Amino acid sequence: MFHSARVKLTAWYLLIIMVISIFFSAAIYRALTFELDRFERVQRLRIEGQLPGPSGPPSPFRLDPDLVEETKDRLKMILTIIDLVILAGAATAGYFLAGRTLKPIKEMVDEQGRFITDASHELRTPLTALKSEIEVNLRAKKLTLAQAQKLLKSNLEEVDKMEQLSNYLLALSRYQDGQGNPAFTSVNLQAVAEKAWLKIMPLAKAKKVKIEKQLQDVQVKGNEISLIELAVILLDNAIKYSRPGGKIILTTGSKNKKAILAVQDFGAGIKPAELPYIFDRFYRADSSRSKERAVGYGLGLAIAKNIVETHRGRLAVASQPQRGSLFQLILTEQA
Repeated sequence: MFHSARVKLTAWYLLIIMVISIFFSAAIYRALTFELDRFERVQRLRIEGQLPGPSGPPSPFRLDPDLVEETKDRLKMILTIIDLVILAGAATAGYFLAGRTLKPIKEMVDEQGRFITDASHELRTPLTALKSEIEVNLRAKKLTLAQAQKLLKSNLEEVDKMEQLSNYLLALSRYQDGQGNPAFTSVNLQAVAEKAWLKIMPLAKAKKVKIEKQLQDVQVKGNEISLIELAVILLDNAIKYSRPGGKIILTTGSKNKKAILAVQDFGAGIKPAELPYIFDRFYRADSSRSKERAVGYGLGLAIAKNIVETHRGRLAVASQPQRGSLFQLILTEQA
């Protein structure tokens, strides 16, 4: 599809350039032939006026008409060669520029295609589980109340997964479309960390992970709700990849006029080769890290990245396999 569009766009570039080139060539040819004829007339008048004949008026002077026609033909040939060179150069440059023009569109369409495929796959997984469980229980001749309750509980878990995925997709779409850019106010990062800690504590307790807080008062310009969401994502990610009974350090502070919110875990860590991709949508590493993970869709860090971008900040990551990861949100400190 894009190859055909690139060829068509190149053809349009070429048509426009060649129309302009031929127009200018015709104008140049007409101007030069006019000057050539004028030169012939002026020279004839000068010579006829300066060289009178031996008896009577001077003989008329004319340039060799064959020479004039030959000059015009050579002029046509030169202009044609120039146009052909322009044609070849324009075709090459047009094809290149068409590729550059369509490249971001192609990347966007490819990304959307991958996104739809990944989202469909993630939605199909809980739907398949729901369908399988219902079909199995429908075939049971005698379904007890306990079995029915177990089925409904399992179905509810799958529905919760689909709801979570839908919420992630809506949040990601909101930030990418610019709808997730609310008004900024003065925000205390310490308060952000405290509120995120309260939200994530049930998950930490369920996995018996201890969250150690080292919080300092630091002000930034931003949106408190978005920053809390970001901190929750980082803490949730750290808990998922921490071992049961592990520890996470939650820190806020400032350095060199930069406000920092950091989340450090001592879990599975991330391989260096995988670090460039961890903010991609639906990305989950095929490593020991992924084997230890809780249920997730690979969308949290993609949302976190968009939140950081709306705040014109930076999200730094340092990690070592089997030793843990450190995520640092870096924003400009408000005086």
